[in-house]
Amino acid sequence: MPGFDLRELGWNDELAENLEPGLVAGRVAAVHRGAFDVWTEAGAVRSRLPGRLVHEGLEVGAGDWVGLSDGLIRVVLPRRSAIVRNAAGLTTTAQTLAANVDVAFAVSSLGPDLEPRRIERYLVTLWESGASPEIVLTKADRLDDPWPLVAGVEAVALGVPVHVVSAVTGQGCDALRARIGAGTTAVLLGSSGVGKSTLVNRWLGEETMATKETREDDDEGRHTTTHRQLLVLPGGGLVIDTPGLRELQLWDVDSAALDATFADVEELAAECRFADCTHTHEPGCAVLAGVETGELPHERLQSWRKLQRELRAIAMRHDVRLRKEEGRKWRLRTREARARARHR
Repeated sequence: MPGFDLRELGWNDELAENLEPGLVAGRVAAVHRGAFDVWTEAGAVRSRLPGRLVHEGLEVGAGDWVGLSDGLIRVVLPRRSAIVRNAAGLTTTAQTLAANVDVAFAVSSLGPDLEPRRIERYLVTLWESGASPEIVLTKADRLDDPWPLVAGVEAVALGVPVHVVSAVTGQGCDALRARIGAGTTAVLLGSSGVGKSTLVNRWLGEETMATKETREDDDEGRHTTTHRQLLVLPGGGLVIDTPGLRELQLWDVDSAALDATFADVEELAAECRFADCTHTHEPGCAVLAGVETGELPHERLQSWRKLQRELRAIAMRHDVRLRKEEGRKWRLRTREARARARHR
């Protein structure tokens, strides 16, 4: 297969400085179960992690830059951004949805199921990632007047661009494509059937990503994307298409990401009488006053509180995992020391 120009894929001098001699540079284009498609100067290769790195829990995501030898991924180079969630299910495990992304599009379709609370959750994750978050509202052609719904999204996406598009009529698609310039990597994230792959196919000019048509009464539809896939767009720029997300559990999010998403709450909180105000019952609380006057919607405050609680729970789980890991390492060192003592 033909090779790739790594510079067009985003390779730079800083990455080169972090690549150990003897390793081959490549960018992860697709993530499968236990395997990875990696683009290199020699072409596309199917790779995997050696058993040691699997045991150590090394995380590899679409968009990662890696070092290869003997067909195996030996190292993941430092990321400039990473969109990470807690993996779906009951486990506490990080899952990288996309790495080294410049622009992250949170995609939702316009209709009765449009959920501002879900968009707030996406924004917290995207602000934490290091990528620039933007909102994409698809299927504008299905509504005679989508703008009240758009206004509702803009009210929670403070300082974040909101794009209204239709893959059927072409509305907004070219302007959205212009956000992905040469050397820029974007990712599309959203629930199943919101039109992520349809947008990608329009930009590619061909049906590269499989899709299924939706019924008139099925606003979300059904997705057929089964893995995260990096694609090169005509004219430059790259995009990562992703399977639909049924849930987006937060993972190790800094409070600054929550503050950026809820800038309106933070602005009111700065006016509270007490610096340690919890915004629940204190006199002189500007946040509660804002709810009473209608300046701050009550649902918005409830969402902020819910995500705060979730972040505290995550921090506690991380502490427990860290203590368990330290205990495991201590027991391993103790056994090794005893074994050495017996052989003296």
